Amino acid sequence: MESDTQVSQLEQALQQQAGTLARELLQNAESARARMLAESAEKLKLAGEHEVLGAKVEAERLVRRQGQAAETRLAAELDRLRWALTESALAEVRMAFRHLVQDETRYLGVLEAWLAAAAQALPPGDLVAEVRPEDEKRLAPRWNEMRARAAPGRSVTLATHGQPSEGGIRVRLADNRAQYDQTVEARRARLADELARVTMERLFASAPDLGTLIHG
Repeated sequence: MESDTQVSQLEQALQQQAGTLARELLQNAESARARMLAESAEKLKLAGEHEVLGAKVEAERLVRRQGQAAETRLAAELDRLRWALTESALAEVRMAFRHLVQDETRYLGVLEAWLAAAAQALPPGDLVAEVRPEDEKRLAPRWNEMRARAAPGRSVTLATHGQPSEGGIRVRLADNRAQYDQTVEARRARLADELARVTMERLFASAPDLGTLIHG
């Protein structure tokens, strides 16, 4: 489906941006560490024998303290970027859904596909397909044909759920034992969780090396 392809493309772009930022931040941290060690080595060289041990301890303490501060800043920046990228991707998804709903031919085809998926996923029993009131008006004249194609052999009653929604369909068993929620809001919530998980994995993929970089 086109909307799923768009989400996949957004996720790939998200991963590339996150990976690039993580590499840049790690390279910056490594350069800072090398510079600090070089400066400390110069100080040690100029110090007298009686001050060498104290200077070395102080240098290592300084490197460790600054390294810990850099690690904290990097973690905060990665966390901020994770949420920024997730929100940016979700904004694109919201726009894609709006365009889908406005294209009646594509939208009705997607609703039929989601109905078919629900009919396959839900246990045996009579079904109720709930949509927005405006979508119920769209679907009512062609419901019998759509139902026959998407859920052959099953009883599916068309109804409205009466809740604020941008579109989609929610199919449940008539006795409410199970439901298959494909409303725009439910799909976006699931996508937000998945994007947050994927972004966290990609952004912190190189993070285990940070401790070695700073303290090694």
